[in-house]
Amino acid sequence: MGADDKAANTADKLKGKVKEAAGKAVGNERLQAEGKVDQVKGDAKQAVEKAKDALKD
Repeated sequence: MGADDKAANTADKLKGKVKEAAGKAVGNERLQAEGKVDQVKGDAKQAVEKAKDALKD
């Protein structure tokens, strides 16, 4: 997995955590849900990159 891809995936997960926490703080369920979605996207992208790496080896 390239360092750029890994950093982008980590950034997606971090952005999601921040959104989720902000949503909880202000009682905004939609923002919480968006945060969870961003985290799942980051995890999914990372899984795809790991699978690509496994196929290369």
